[in-house]
Amino acid sequence: MFYLVYTLLSQKDNKFYIGSTTNLKNRVKDHNAGKNISTKNRRPLDLIYFEGYIDKRYALGREKFLKSGSGHRYLNKQLKHYLKDRLNY
Repeated sequence: MFYLVYTLLSQKDNKFYIGSTTNLKNRVKDHNAGKNISTKNRRPLDLIYFEGYIDKRYALGREKFLKSGSGHRYLNKQLKHYLKDRLNY
C-alpha cells in the first residue's frame, strides 16, 4: 500500500490544499464534491502534485513539512513553471 501526499490548487482563490490519502482518485473526487469542509468553499480544485511513500509515518511527516512555510516555498519552486503558466506568477 502506498501513502500519498498531495497538493490541490483552488481555482477560486489560487491557494494550495495539502493532504494525504491511500486513494488519491477518490480523495480528489470527494474534495470536488464538497465532502471536505476545508475545501468545500474553494472548489473547483485541481490536483497539481503528489508524492508516494511506503510508510505512513513518512507521508505524514512530509505532509506536515509541505504545510509549513518552508514547504510552501518548496512547492512554489518545484511547480514554478506550472504556476507561472497557470497564475501568471
